[in-house]
Amino acid sequence: MTSTSKIYQHLTLTTGDIVYVTLNRPEVRNAFNEVLINELHQVFTDLDQDASCRVIVLQATGKTFCAGADLHWMKSMVTYTKEENEADSRKMANMLNAIYRCSKPVIAKVHGDAYAGGVGLASVCDILVASSNARFCISEAKLGLLPATIGPYVIRAMGEQNARRYFVTAEIFTAVEAKAMGFVHELVELESLDSKVLSLCEGIINNGALAVMACKKMVRDLSHQPITPELIDETVRRIAAIRTGPEAQALMKAFLEKVK
Repeated sequence: MTSTSKIYQHLTLTTGDIVYVTLNRPEVRNAFNEVLINELHQVFTDLDQDASCRVIVLQATGKTFCAGADLHWMKSMVTYTKEENEADSRKMANMLNAIYRCSKPVIAKVHGDAYAGGVGLASVCDILVASSNARFCISEAKLGLLPATIGPYVIRAMGEQNARRYFVTAEIFTAVEAKAMGFVHELVELESLDSKVLSLCEGIINNGALAVMACKKMVRDLSHQPITPELIDETVRRIAAIRTGPEAQALMKAFLEKVK
């Protein structure tokens, strides 16, 4: 893997076949402000089109993954009109959707706390790996707010029944509890976090690049769809289309002939 680094105001980006996108605001617990939201949106939009990128790791510096909204940024919103609030919230919503719809697999590497928007950020990733010291909290209700822009993704990630509880209680839940509900995929000790994430990345890179992206899109497209004759026809079209492509032909030939 070749690797170069680009520095943004609130992000660090290390490129290669594995791309590490690192939240870099440890002094405010990697909290969101307008600049960070814009940078995340732009980076994931660019990576979606970057053929050299095979998998993305979203991580953070310091002791916290993401504490939600920056308090100074929140203070500036107190006097916003309804229209200004909608415009501001749309930026967050569009950023989350850019990550969720990114064609490349995204792995959240969570250590420390993930609160409010930080839970949303983890929820839009495809795989969530957490250290045993990680804690989560959907804390918006404590401030009289709603976890609205993150809501669709968090509900999908933790399930409706868990969301019913944690949205209204705003209580903290541990990484162990998050793993038990299926929100966290892999739970490891902090010292093993890097190696577990790297192992997952290497497994993804060993698969067909086009197949991986098609698999991710298929899960998103088929989730919650009724199994109708039309949906069955769609799955038939998808497998036929990719099976006849050069990547699948080469990988199937290698597998059948027992060569790399």
